[in-house]
Amino acid sequence: MKKNKFYLLIVTALLLSACHDPEYVLPTAERQGITRLVAKFTTGEHADKIAVEYDITDVNMDKFVIPVPYYFPESSSDETTSYMSAMRIEANIANNCKIEPTLAVLDLTKENYFTFTEASGEKRQICITGERTKSSLCQLLSFSLIEPSITGIIDHDEGTVSLISAEDLSRCLAEVSLSYHATISPDPTVEVLDYNEEVEFTVTAHNGVDKKVYKAMKDVPDKIDYGFRAASAEAIFAIDTDNLSLPWLSTTSPTLAATNSHLVICMGDGTTPIYLNRITGQRLGEITLGGASAQGVTSDAAGHILIYNQATSGQTFNLWKTSSATQAPELFASFTNSFSYPLGSKVKVYGDVDGDALIILTCDGISGVTSSSRIVQIVVTDGVPGIPVAVNFNGVSWGARENSTSVVPATTDPADGYFLSYYSANLLHHINGSSLTSDASLTGGDWMDNQNCLDTKLFNNARYLALFTPNFFPQWAGVPQLYLFDITSMSLFSGSIHTTSALAFSNTACPSFNSGDGIAAMGDVLLVPSLDGFKLHLYYYCNNNKVLGAYEFDCIDK
Repeated sequence: MKKNKFYLLIVTALLLSACHDPEYVLPTAERQGITRLVAKFTTGEHADKIAVEYDITDVNMDKFVIPVPYYFPESSSDETTSYMSAMRIEANIANNCKIEPTLAVLDLTKENYFTFTEASGEKRQICITGERTKSSLCQLLSFSLIEPSITGIIDHDEGTVSLISAEDLSRCLAEVSLSYHATISPDPTVEVLDYNEEVEFTVTAHNGVDKKVYKAMKDVPDKIDYGFRAASAEAIFAIDTDNLSLPWLSTTSPTLAATNSHLVICMGDGTTPIYLNRITGQRLGEITLGGASAQGVTSDAAGHILIYNQATSGQTFNLWKTSSATQAPELFASFTNSFSYPLGSKVKVYGDVDGDALIILTCDGISGVTSSSRIVQIVVTDGVPGIPVAVNFNGVSWGARENSTSVVPATTDPADGYFLSYYSANLLHHINGSSLTSDASLTGGDWMDNQNCLDTKLFNNARYLALFTPNFFPQWAGVPQLYLFDITSMSLFSGSIHTTSALAFSNTACPSFNSGDGIAAMGDVLLVPSLDGFKLHLYYYCNNNKVLGAYEFDCIDK
């Protein structure tokens, strides 16, 4: 059946290509005029990447000035001046309209003239040029006092930063993150300020024009009683992973972890994991490993990173623990893999490893030999890891790498069961903690979706399950999908992943930065509740689509 679908897609693609001129004009708009211009780089390390998509609302416009970003990527200090003289321009226009001569590579430092023909046959001259444009973004993205250590709760609508503390805040420095290339005045990173009283900041965009005022103060905002506020869902970044200088190989196997300040990415290929500002996505450096071997990472609900190696049968499996990307981890647990299957492709944890937690190590199948229905679990009590125990499920089995899964616990108690999903059954299962058999499931995606990345965390009295589906075929416009389910009550857990009443949030068309062939449908998803209990972050990574993305939710009562 899978092969038949491949052939159908290929035939469809050939038929479509036979019906269109190979021009850079896409007649997809439903109204007359030019509705979008896209500028792409033609040279250098960003060749063929989109520099800007310029949406046009005035269909009668005759001069189009494409706003090329001042820097690319925006997080860098790499100016775009050298690219302006040779950029490939594509246009979305209405059916039966045309641009002559055909759009191709243009010098956007000059005015380029064309004849635009309406569907009615009417002709007019248009001009396409460009201008390097400084960013107008002026948000305060994160704010934290250094001593005492307090993370501010930012309300962008009200322009406030709430500092939840009863301590003396009269002489404090802060760490902040801003919209790229924006500035803040006064600068709390170098100026000692008194936060016992209200402090006002002005964030100024790179363009020097757009500004936003924030007021920082001691405060405790009210919370809603349960879960996150639906209207708070916000995409905070979606990054082309090429811009993070990460390896892209058929052997890469990305995993994610987070501290209170940083997001850690491990590619599973022996390279040292990197860490980012987890609010802006800016790469900051490589983590400090000390004596640890990092082939995977994960994190708990309290900001502890677990670093682990991979171990086949008879080898030693190690778990290291740290609460800082720049602090060498300490060995947390170590044992010989006597469980017959490989360990270390995916590890997940629910709870706090300094208190009570449940750690799940998914046993991969052995490629070309056998599938697996086994996990190894470690119960952590008062910060002390127990003896690793093998658990065998009934009626489900998975393979290795893309065909494996990440089994996640429902709570810190194994009796409450587990969740898992794997290709190509694409059923999201709840495994009963007593019978070790699926007692509820959600039907899932199609043959393009690798429905096997999961994570669970508690946030504001609600238990959440994240499901992420890396895509096998970005070359056929396949994109990853993201789902967040409320699993506090399993009575809602029925139907499909798209329609279940347990669905709290979804994005079925996550960004993609690769339209070429996929090499490994690997990825990860991670839920990160903030230590102050007011925000929940959701991170995802798709290897094939070359995207690292993040969403933010809060439980502030507004």
